[in-house]
Amino acid sequence: MLRYALELHLRSTHRAVTPFEFDWQEIGPGYGYGPAFGHWDIVHEILDVLPSATGHAREQLLNDIQLQQSDGFLPGVVWMPGSPNATGNKATFNKDTQSHPPVWVVAADDYWAITSDKEFLVQCFKVAIRQIGWFEKHRRADPDGFFYNDILLRKWESGVDEGIRFDNGESGRLACIDATAHVYQLYDTVARWAKLTGENPAPWALRATELREFIRNRLWNADDGFFYDIWSVGQSLYRPQAFEGIWPLVVGAATPEQANRVVDGWLLNPSRLFTKHPISTVGVRDSKFSHRMWRGPSWNSMTYWAARGCLRYGRHDAARRLLEAALDDTAHQFDRSGTIWEFYDPHGGRPEDLLRKPQTKRNRPWRDYLGHNPLFAMARMWQRICDAGSPL
Repeated sequence: MLRYALELHLRSTHRAVTPFEFDWQEIGPGYGYGPAFGHWDIVHEILDVLPSATGHAREQLLNDIQLQQSDGFLPGVVWMPGSPNATGNKATFNKDTQSHPPVWVVAADDYWAITSDKEFLVQCFKVAIRQIGWFEKHRRADPDGFFYNDILLRKWESGVDEGIRFDNGESGRLACIDATAHVYQLYDTVARWAKLTGENPAPWALRATELREFIRNRLWNADDGFFYDIWSVGQSLYRPQAFEGIWPLVVGAATPEQANRVVDGWLLNPSRLFTKHPISTVGVRDSKFSHRMWRGPSWNSMTYWAARGCLRYGRHDAARRLLEAALDDTAHQFDRSGTIWEFYDPHGGRPEDLLRKPQTKRNRPWRDYLGHNPLFAMARMWQRICDAGSPL
């Protein structure tokens, strides 16, 4: 399976062409709307090749952040010539309404940890500050927190297309748990980078602290032991068991007590997110759970983020169980089907029997999909945990 993943990396890498300065990597040769350069996807591909191909990782990061506009907006997906979404023979991307989760800073941080490339870190620091400015101007929620345009336009800026959280028609500048956690991570990262680059970290650290308290106090439901969007956190009849509530754990905004409740009550709970192929993107006992894209099926990228969150809080046991189960079923499905899938059946069934978007002509997950499968990164993490002797 990993040898095949390497082949996909090679097949997905193309010669430099406008708007990219360097050779660029697409989402995967099997992606039906490609060729495309996607933000979620390229971040996972970068994390996958670190530390074995640091030069390539640096170039992909630069390809990504060099797309930033003067107002701080960073595009979500670049549709390259040949894609049905491209305009003629020119690369095409949204320039104002559809950004993407700013998780690129994690890849940049990991690159810095390996290379100590201060010049590159300074460049990333400036990009992150501009992006914070854009989020503060265009995605600031009331009374605090941040939102993705999913809630206004249903264009899935969050990257979670047609997820269950917005089924009831919520609209307005309301705090989304994922957006708020991601922007908290921006502030927290910039505060650390400021120290490393000789800048004043205080403004960024203060804002990170304020946002962390908002997450802990306003987006946490103590009865469930889970984080929610602000419009559903206090609902008594129904709170959607959507996986996005894990993000405060991933970015370090949760208290240790909150983090452990999320791990034990959700990530390791078979009646919620700990399925045969974890993690289910919707709790299996939620009334809206289905075998449709982002409404139940498992994405290896999200399992990877969940495992990183577990490690952040010292839960090596949980990270190992999540990674091992996901890698095992991915390998099983590869042996059976000869490909790596966009997403997987949380119960271990055939990915080709899952639904993608019923209103489209192609209603099955894509084959040979690399962008949401950081399998090398997952395997390395699992190996480090095993080498450290963490018990199951």
